[in-house]
Amino acid sequence: MNSSYITKTEIKSPFLIGVAGGTACGKSTVCKNIIEKLGQTNLDETRRQVVSISQDSFYRELNATEKIKAAKGQFNFDHPDAFDEVFMYQTMADIQAGKTCTIPVYNYKTNSRNKGEDIVIYPADVVIVEGILAFYFPAIRELFHMKLFVDTDSDTRLARRVPRDINERGRDLEQVLNQYMNFVKPAFEEFCLPTKKFADIIIPRGAENFVAIDLIVQHIRDLLNSEQCSQHENSDGSIPLSSVNNNPSRLH
Repeated sequence: MNSSYITKTEIKSPFLIGVAGGTACGKSTVCKNIIEKLGQTNLDETRRQVVSISQDSFYRELNATEKIKAAKGQFNFDHPDAFDEVFMYQTMADIQAGKTCTIPVYNYKTNSRNKGEDIVIYPADVVIVEGILAFYFPAIRELFHMKLFVDTDSDTRLARRVPRDINERGRDLEQVLNQYMNFVKPAFEEFCLPTKKFADIIIPRGAENFVAIDLIVQHIRDLLNSEQCSQHENSDGSIPLSSVNNNPSRLH
């Protein structure tokens, strides 16, 4: 089957990959590198076999009081309550059903969704979903066929977050550090880190782990070349992945 051509009677039920990990651990870069290595970057969006979306698109809209707190760096964006869990689940279920979906573009400077700038997600063979709490909500977690956890040490993550938030999100140093100590670090330890146990594959050092990324890319390439690229379950309900064990694997 030519996966870039879908007839009206065909439905693309994608292979869903979840990528979790702490703030600034390299989740987005890992996803970007995977897509680049698979030669998907310069393709038209309607022809891509592999697409990536961010959990940040599912941040819920804040009320007036929360917006004031957010402007002062006093709102916890790393808490599960900051996300619209129902919207995220429904979108992923629609994607899994082969439907074309739209998701918001989140603006980190205004702490809100950009009006009229939705991203269209067309049916694809593989959909990668990355986010700090990608594995936190059980119903969402169960939708993933493969789960990756990017494991980067806290000092490195903080060193990356500080310049990112200052240069890209218009925040000052004091605000970034206060938010990290009061919200980001505690939330990581309480909500994100415990989900590491659900991962099929743990990637130490994030995007710097070229061996791990190459192995994952090869697995996806094999999946895309397989005649069963849109049939992810055997008759008994098991997932036919010879390269993924039942127990989490650490890729060095």
